[in-house]
Amino acid sequence: MIAGRLKDEPMATLFLDESSGKAIAVAVVAIVSLALIVGSRHQPFPEISGRFGWVMASIAGLLALGESAPRPMSLTALLTVVLVAGSYGVLVGVHHMVRTRRDVFIAPMSGFVFCTGAGGLMVMTWPDLNTLEQWAGFLLLVLLGGGQTWMVFRGLLIGRLPLAWSQAGMVALQRRQLHGPHGALSCFENGWDADEEHLNPMAYVALHRIHKFLDQPDEARRWLESFEDAGGEAAVAPEWIEAVETALIAMGAEPTIFGEKSVSESG
Repeated sequence: MIAGRLKDEPMATLFLDESSGKAIAVAVVAIVSLALIVGSRHQPFPEISGRFGWVMASIAGLLALGESAPRPMSLTALLTVVLVAGSYGVLVGVHHMVRTRRDVFIAPMSGFVFCTGAGGLMVMTWPDLNTLEQWAGFLLLVLLGGGQTWMVFRGLLIGRLPLAWSQAGMVALQRRQLHGPHGALSCFENGWDADEEHLNPMAYVALHRIHKFLDQPDEARRWLESFEDAGGEAAVAPEWIEAVETALIAMGAEPTIFGEKSVSESG
């Protein structure tokens, strides 16, 4: 009878009871969702991680609400939902981190959710595994930890997105939004990176043009010098310069302030 009871409550023998396991799993999803919503403001396109944060918050709310039902979800089912949500988040996050390069926040944060689901399910089944399976499970946990470490390092520590910031700056420019946390000035100032110097002239020339439009000659001259040091007009597609100037002209700039050879003159 005692052996049967221990088999029915594997979590209690290794870590904690079922209700505490559920609370921890839901809390992880809720904390990650809050972090995504709050941290999205530091991304070039905040709607990406912000929207996913609200999806995670909805999942956490539904899981918490389900605990008040007459027949609440079992711990195994709850961890499976958490695992699936984390898996989807990792896929979406890696796609944006590696392919679109517009967000580096979703992947590492979703990785915490994924590891919670996978680790919890593994702990639950641990007593029923033989020695070989336990070693395989241990190696899998090591791989999960290594993958999560890579996502945290790649996303949170070195995850600069110079191209995405320049793209966001162009979007803000076309919306006639120059100032603010996601205004054109702020975005272009984040749109350079020492590791991707070939992208820096895009931000420099945009900042030069904007400061000329704002009649700030000292700032315009500073960014012009940076632009020329980075290669000048030869380093930037003419279409990019034309798009920046067209957006500023639409905001009321006189075409003559840019000169015939736009970036060859100082502010």
